[in-house]
Amino acid sequence: MRVGIDYTAAATQRAGIGRITRELVRALAEIDHQNEYLLIHARGTKIGESFPHNFSTLTLPLSERIATVLWQRVGLPLPIELFTGGLDLFHSPDFVLPPLRHSISLVTIHDLTFLIHPKCADPRLVRYLTSRVPKAVERANMVLADSQCTKGDLIRLLGVPIEKIEVVYGGVSSEFTPVTDEVVLARVREKYGIDRPFILSLGRLEPRKNLDRLIEAYWLLRQETNPPHRLLLAGEKGWLCEGLFVQVEKLKLGGDVIFLGFVPDEDLPALFSLADVFAYPSLYEGFGLPPLEAMACGAPVVASNTSCLPEVLGEAARFVNPHDVNTIAEALHRVIIDDELRRNMSRQSLARAAQFSWSASAQKLLSVYEKTVGIRKD
Repeated sequence: MRVGIDYTAAATQRAGIGRITRELVRALAEIDHQNEYLLIHARGTKIGESFPHNFSTLTLPLSERIATVLWQRVGLPLPIELFTGGLDLFHSPDFVLPPLRHSISLVTIHDLTFLIHPKCADPRLVRYLTSRVPKAVERANMVLADSQCTKGDLIRLLGVPIEKIEVVYGGVSSEFTPVTDEVVLARVREKYGIDRPFILSLGRLEPRKNLDRLIEAYWLLRQETNPPHRLLLAGEKGWLCEGLFVQVEKLKLGGDVIFLGFVPDEDLPALFSLADVFAYPSLYEGFGLPPLEAMACGAPVVASNTSCLPEVLGEAARFVNPHDVNTIAEALHRVIIDDELRRNMSRQSLARAAQFSWSASAQKLLSVYEKTVGIRKD
């Protein structure tokens, strides 16, 4: 097969879809040395890593913004094969498809937040995805979902035929493992000013992550039991995040709720290993990579009982109603005061995370490629 993959998100986004795309393609490069892959990215972006001989790259003459305007908003019927040459299959890992001439097409829909929780995203993005995603899944020969939950949402909300959807789970990279090296731990403590036990959360600062309720739950915990723990919130600023900083000041938690900003991958295993509990009260997820990576480092996890999180985290996490601040506070309290519970949850976390790997994800992705091309050829 000659497979084209839109690699723009991988070249521009440090987390989220960019992270998932990079990990999948890296794992694919390790297991498949026969098929030909073309990694396509917009002008002005850089890939910055090397791949085996059967992987090549192509820079489009269009910037990401211009490509989006021409292909998605204007609807210019300029097929991508004019730039790539003939392809057996084109895979877009980022919700939408460009115009195609003859290529079999596959699109990944990571979640349907824009339909289920539209108030949790920028209205412009909601309008764009609401307009383009239904067209993409209708045009695609095959649709990928990150979880059975998202697969069900695609069937229920967009009417996608069940036989047209395949689930490819995310994985856990080998670097996510418990860190015991005191030199590494000390470096991370010093870098982030960690001098007390802490509760950790990780994710873009945006309404979907439900961090306002996590902060309120932490404030309630401080009022009732006053633990020594700080609340560390790691992640880049997102849409409508300003209210979180106002909330922290209003609740007089300025010295106890710490916004770490973006944390590079190399620091995450140590942070996860140091945390007494990892909190993830997100309103909706398509897969939920951060809590799984935290589990791989042995962190006890408190997570929402919604969307895909029970599916992915299994029985290893303690689940809470993300809308109930008291329940969130109670779960955090139980974990941080009970050493035996934390040890048991840590063992369960490691066992659960071991069930996910990017190699297995790439194997499934390759089988979907072969199946999709085979269906067309038949």
